[in-house]
Amino acid sequence: MKIAIIGGSGRMGKWFAHLLKKEGFEVVISGRDKVRLRAAQEELGVQAVSNTDAVRNADVILLSVDIDSFEDVVKEISPRVDSQQIVVDITSTKEFPVETLHRHLRTANILATHPLFGPGARDLANQNFALTPTNEIENTIAQKARKFLESKGARVTLMAPREHDEMMTIVLGLAHFVAILAADTLASTGKLPASKTVGGSTYRVLTTLAESVISEDPNLYATLQMRLPGLSDLEDIFLRNAVAWADLVKSRDRQGFSERLLALKEKYAKNNVDFGQAYSNMYKIMEWL
Repeated sequence: MKIAIIGGSGRMGKWFAHLLKKEGFEVVISGRDKVRLRAAQEELGVQAVSNTDAVRNADVILLSVDIDSFEDVVKEISPRVDSQQIVVDITSTKEFPVETLHRHLRTANILATHPLFGPGARDLANQNFALTPTNEIENTIAQKARKFLESKGARVTLMAPREHDEMMTIVLGLAHFVAILAADTLASTGKLPASKTVGGSTYRVLTTLAESVISEDPNLYATLQMRLPGLSDLEDIFLRNAVAWADLVKSRDRQGFSERLLALKEKYAKNNVDFGQAYSNMYKIMEWL
């Protein structure tokens, strides 16, 4: 089977090229940056060509491009895609890509996916994948993809594109927002180097999260913040809660702080049977740092 990776010189594109080549598939890559594309070609040991040449004779076309250029790429390859090919996208939002694929690739077989991890992952084991089929044909393709992914140890969830994006507002948008604000706040203290030398477990996990976000592509995070549905409303709730907690501290309301924290603890414990393991899990994370 021949797999074309459009955007194969990017970090996720290269990650999937490594994976798929290791699995025995024939892989061809394309990319906009010729220098990066040549470097990726040498690193991966695969053929690097133009987008349209990559599509030709490919059984599967994997779109690993940023959301802002997604529609332009789909329009570019659309005349070359036929009804025998499967087009897979791995963007972080799903409603817009699915609508775009359906509009421009009316005869193609489509599977919209979201690998919920970054290129730092070693393999598929214990990684989460979301698949968002919208019709019977796509569901058939999704079940085949699910079988492959689960055979490699991945955890796979099928959901509607809208449901996916609403969940990503929480698990990506809010998480990134919190990490960025934490990084910005810590940087404003002017004591980052010193604090790292005496930082305890919670602090080290927090700074790892913050740095993992701000070290990545700013355009990707900006795009997610602007595109995820209802994120600004959720961030408003976060900011109101931050003010409320800060007011408790500022007024030295020890009882109010404890009561609010206890109520929060009870909410989490009620909906999470593994809640009590979080503290020990933090130390497991620490072993990796």
